[in-house]
Amino acid sequence: MGGWEEVSVHGYAEFERALRERQRQRGRVIFAYFSGTKDPESGASWCPDCVAAEPIVRAELPNLPEGSVFIYCQVGDRAYWKDPNNEFRKNLHLTGVPTLLKCGTPQKLVEHECFKSDLVKMLFTE
Repeated sequence: MGGWEEVSVHGYAEFERALRERQRQRGRVIFAYFSGTKDPESGASWCPDCVAAEPIVRAELPNLPEGSVFIYCQVGDRAYWKDPNNEFRKNLHLTGVPTLLKCGTPQKLVEHECFKSDLVKMLFTE
């Protein structure tokens, strides 16, 4: 399989399922990008930082390692995200969106760090 695979998911249960399925395929590096859910009408996220960061992150996707996985996860609406007990905050310890992380490692970029293409590229290539 050439290049990398992108998987789009909505919500925690779908994220967890996609992650588990890909982790069974040994040796695959998995990255996850968490964004506020997009409005079906406008196609824009309720999160202005997510709107600003997405094109920057997407521009660096060609730097993903061969055979890796990029999971694009919409975390839900603003009210769900703001709940301190939501599953993303409790189980993944996310503190903000957008967040880009390299699964299984402490490496992650949070909020404004996702605006810096050099940091995104570094996360993808280290």
